[in-house]
Amino acid sequence: MSNRTDGRDNQIGRAIVTDDDQLKSYYKELNQFNTGALWTVANDIEPWEPTAHSIPVLWKFEDIRPYVVKASELVSPEKAGRRVVYLKNPKRTEVSAACGWLFSGIQIMKPGEKTSAHKHAASALRFIMEGAGAYTVVDGHKIEFGARDFVITPNGTWHDHGVNDEGKTSIWQDGLDIPLTNALEANYYAVHKDIFQTPKYTTNDSPLIYGSPGLIPANDKWAKPYSPLMRFGWDETYEGLQNYAKASDGCPFDGIIMRYSNPKDGGYIMQTMSASMQMLRPAEHTKAHRHTGNVIYNVAKGSGTSIINGKEFHWKEKDIFCVPSWHWHEHKNSSSSDDACLFSFNDFPVMDKLGFYLEEPYQQNNGHQQVI
Repeated sequence: MSNRTDGRDNQIGRAIVTDDDQLKSYYKELNQFNTGALWTVANDIEPWEPTAHSIPVLWKFEDIRPYVVKASELVSPEKAGRRVVYLKNPKRTEVSAACGWLFSGIQIMKPGEKTSAHKHAASALRFIMEGAGAYTVVDGHKIEFGARDFVITPNGTWHDHGVNDEGKTSIWQDGLDIPLTNALEANYYAVHKDIFQTPKYTTNDSPLIYGSPGLIPANDKWAKPYSPLMRFGWDETYEGLQNYAKASDGCPFDGIIMRYSNPKDGGYIMQTMSASMQMLRPAEHTKAHRHTGNVIYNVAKGSGTSIINGKEFHWKEKDIFCVPSWHWHEHKNSSSSDDACLFSFNDFPVMDKLGFYLEEPYQQNNGHQQVI
């Protein structure tokens, strides 16, 4: 995206060279050696502020769900590998991204079905939208999950999914950093030699061992760079939000928000992606801010409106929407009697580790944007 129309580009310190015939000839000479003059691209590749290539998008679940169900009638998980309807950002179709360098899609599985076990360099997570009796196996750890639970499958781990015979058709949102991993030219994909994993541990051993707040085994030896807790249950999460709300006013920009964390050190759940759950109290309207990093939201409970760069997006339970990097955003709960909850995942760990994270509040109109 060019910033050459920005008046600030006319000042000393920016590239302000006026091309003449001699310079144009010089550029052609450079080009034959696969080289170029920096000042011809400097203002484009070094913008005054973070520049997102994605746009805000709202995916209405009631519109998409029939097609997700139809996918389960048209293709099998064995042939599709992963039966997913993925979410396209109109400005990121060339990298199959939903927002920034994040991929997202909606996966469906019927009772008795299971996918083949595989692994890849990309990290992955799941937010369960509906169903019962679903499970994942991550490096031999079988983990069961239900509606509004949150599950991780870290990069490089063998994983497969399924729904028990007595379960119900399950639908969940996938989130992966595939576009980022591909951009770094580090991605790979492998299929398990046995096609399906054989669980090696007690079912749900991960939440049984690491799911008690503030407690880990005294002789714990977990040393992997991601959370040993791989399922975060909705009941515990919602209770945590309610308890936090009793003791705090929360964040002016996000309401009562809590980050899913690694119980070993309180850090991020995975190296490249983080996730949070936030609660907007009845009629709560947060103030606007912006930050680097991309966020994809899934409405876990309730309904409301988010204003993103001045445009209103009205959402209800199971809808998905995204806030691209450096976009002003604020949220409103439309109910005056009940709370609303938003699950979200993001690429903040990458921003933090690379020193790229920036954040600023919106200063005008008491911190609220003017709706376009």
